[in-house]
Amino acid sequence: MILGVLNQKGGVGKTTLSVNLAAALARDGERVLLIDADPQGSALDWAAARQGEPLFSVAGLPRPSIHKELPSLSNGYEHVVIDGSPRVTDLARSAIMASDIVLIPVQPSPYDIWAAEEVVKLVEEAQVFKENLKSCFVINRKIANTAIGRDVREALAKYPFSVLPSSVAQRVVYAEVAATGRSIFEVDNQGQAANEILAVLTDIREFLDERKTHHDWVQTQQSRTGSSREMG
Repeated sequence: MILGVLNQKGGVGKTTLSVNLAAALARDGERVLLIDADPQGSALDWAAARQGEPLFSVAGLPRPSIHKELPSLSNGYEHVVIDGSPRVTDLARSAIMASDIVLIPVQPSPYDIWAAEEVVKLVEEAQVFKENLKSCFVINRKIANTAIGRDVREALAKYPFSVLPSSVAQRVVYAEVAATGRSIFEVDNQGQAANEILAVLTDIREFLDERKTHHDWVQTQQSRTGSSREMG
C-alpha cells in the first residue's frame, strides 16, 4: 500500500498522522518507508529527535518527481506513507500520482472544509490518468462535544469523497511523543490515541478492499457513524 497523506492547507496534522500510521503498520513486523515530501522536513526532524533504533525508514524527497523515483526507493518495503507538502502544487501532484490512496486530513473548522476544495481538485485531476486512485477524508484534531465536530461530516458531503468513520481527537500526547521522536504506541499502546490511529488504519484497509464495492463501504460507514451518534 502506498498511502499519501495530503492537504494543501497547512496545520491540519499531516505529519502526526503520517508518522503514527507508519508506526501502526510497522507494529505488524512489515517493512515501512515514510517519505517526507515537505520542504519543511517535519518527519525528518521527528526521526532525528529519536533515541535508539528507528521504528521504520524515513527518507526526504521534497521533489516533484516522487511518482517517478518511488518505485526504486520503495523496493523491499510492504508499505509506503507519504507525508505531503502543503501549498506546493507540483509536489502535491507528484505525491498523489505516486499513491494508491490519498488520505485528506481535515480539522473540524469552516476554514479547513472550504480549503479542502483545492486538494480535491488535484486528486480528481490525477484520477483522469490513474483510474484506480482512491481518496477519502479523515477528521483530525477533533474536539469532543462540540457542534462543529459533529457537523463536519455533513459539511464535507458536498465533496465527491467519503469520510472515514473513525476520527482522531485533539490530544496533547501527540505533541509530547513527537518531540522525542516516538510514536503514540510507545507511550500508551492501549490508550485512546493509539486506538484512534488503529481505527483509522482499519478504515483505510477496508476502503482499499477491492472485494467491497463503494456502496458496501458507504453502508458500513453509515452504520458505524450512526452507532457513534447513538452512543453520544
